[in-house]
Amino acid sequence: MPSVQRLLDERVAAAMRAAFPEAADLPAIVVLAQDPRFGDYQANGAMALAKRLKRKPHEVAEAVLARLDVSDLAERPEIAGPGFINIRLRQDWVSRELGRANPDERLGVPHAEKPETVVLDYSAPNLAKEMHVGHLRSTIIGDALVRMLDFAGHRVIRQNHVGDWGTQFGMLLAEMEAQKVFIRESGTTQPLQAAYPDIGDLGTLYRQAKEHGDKNPEIKDEWRQIVVDLQRGDKQALWLWGLLRMISMQHCNRVYHKLGVKLTDNDIRGESAYNDDLPKVVEELRAKGLLTESEGAQCVFLDGFVAKDGPPLPLIVQKSDEGFLYATTDLAAIRYRVGELHANRILYVVDARQSLHFQMLFACARKAGFAPPDVAPVHVAFGTMMGPDGRPFKTREGGTVKLMDLLDEAERRAYELVSAKSPDLPETEKRDIAHKVGIGAVKYADLAQSRTSDYVFSWDKMLSLDGNTAPYMQYAYARVRSIFRKGGHEAEGHRGDAAPIPVDAPAELALAKMILRFPEALDRTLEDYRPNVLAAYLYDLAQAFTAFYDACPVIQSQGPTRANRLKLCDLTARVIARGLGLLGIETAERM
Repeated sequence: MPSVQRLLDERVAAAMRAAFPEAADLPAIVVLAQDPRFGDYQANGAMALAKRLKRKPHEVAEAVLARLDVSDLAERPEIAGPGFINIRLRQDWVSRELGRANPDERLGVPHAEKPETVVLDYSAPNLAKEMHVGHLRSTIIGDALVRMLDFAGHRVIRQNHVGDWGTQFGMLLAEMEAQKVFIRESGTTQPLQAAYPDIGDLGTLYRQAKEHGDKNPEIKDEWRQIVVDLQRGDKQALWLWGLLRMISMQHCNRVYHKLGVKLTDNDIRGESAYNDDLPKVVEELRAKGLLTESEGAQCVFLDGFVAKDGPPLPLIVQKSDEGFLYATTDLAAIRYRVGELHANRILYVVDARQSLHFQMLFACARKAGFAPPDVAPVHVAFGTMMGPDGRPFKTREGGTVKLMDLLDEAERRAYELVSAKSPDLPETEKRDIAHKVGIGAVKYADLAQSRTSDYVFSWDKMLSLDGNTAPYMQYAYARVRSIFRKGGHEAEGHRGDAAPIPVDAPAELALAKMILRFPEALDRTLEDYRPNVLAAYLYDLAQAFTAFYDACPVIQSQGPTRANRLKLCDLTARVIARGLGLLGIETAERM
């Protein structure tokens, strides 16, 4: 069945159309009730409808209510205030739907009615440099969306648009030649893997190259020439570029493994993949009359994009030296994703500071026909991770924080926490829990925030066992699982039938309703690609379980009551585990 919220939305919208056919385009606006004393859901559509019709909201709400039939799942709705319609679910319906969800591995979540092909562009580090905290949000937000869209039933294609082409490789290759690692004239090359065994060495090489370029600007001409050699297919330059790329991706893969994200080498389609297509993109734009030459560069000028001081903003696709830019590569990527991958949606999980670039990119792609009307390109923008000083997160010395160092520190702190709380656990189990808690804490602290907001990174807050944190949620799961260990029960034994689960006590009913909201929490999360909506739901569920556990004895109860309450416990644990899993966060059976 669809989520309760969607079901009610359909019913109320149908009643609105029946009462006022002339306003059939207005939504029902069914939301969760702010105060459960007055109902579970609230339909607010009559307010907008009354404004359209220039009638009294209460009068309009009465007309809608007269045509609203929700008797199969709810008590008789009531009008509150000027024209809100309050809806309370029937207890017997909740009991029945809870039973139906019990044996369901998907916990009542339906598959998408119209599955789509969704391409996600996320993570996208620049190679030849170590991944840093600036790559964290894109990587984990993108991974969570991949998991949720896949679970919803869509065909999800991951695209890691790594920066594996351009000036940084010209810098590295020039510096390697200066250090006699290879000499183009003689064609000799030292074993590269021996000279630079890990990404840290390449980082040092990059810094050395930058210093030399700052002191001797003429070196930058050599950098550009090497990039031209790469673009023209110079065999030795390409061979060395390939080895540098491999070393960099080995580092990225170690970070991805530590983070537990789904990206693999098969998902890499970097800037270099589009190199041969860039001249074709420019020629297509020229053939469609979209190019304008400005100061020697080839530009696309789009309606509505102007600088602060008035002149139109150009989307530059080819520089005066005939080199190409990010915009050209991004247009080629859209053509590929639409033409070859057959995308219905393309999601770009990229820093909010790139918003203007994507607005212009999408407008250009539309105008050029690269993104037809039935394809939706979306910039899933996110804010910045800030330090305690309110500035972008840095080391104490002001340098960039390496992502692997951050993750190692998270595990170390989590290990100290686990060792203090559960000193008698076996060492291997403490290490396993520390990994799950430490990495989970970093990810959840980010995902629980509104993605468009900046947030302050705090070790103390993210590793706290109180509040909306990963350790709290992981502990809530472990606490539910402990009930089955203490009582000698197997959780799986309570999943065998779909019989209604009685929920007579107020705390039982409140928990049951919260469990049934899982499908709508996913719906609302994917409406605007906001993982924090799912995180907030899981936190509310954990709190509802605490209230239930405090009010309703489980192991101490007898007969059918015990069995039904154990089912409630098991369903709670399964929803928490599934929900955290969709956020990319692991659970532990005990903590």
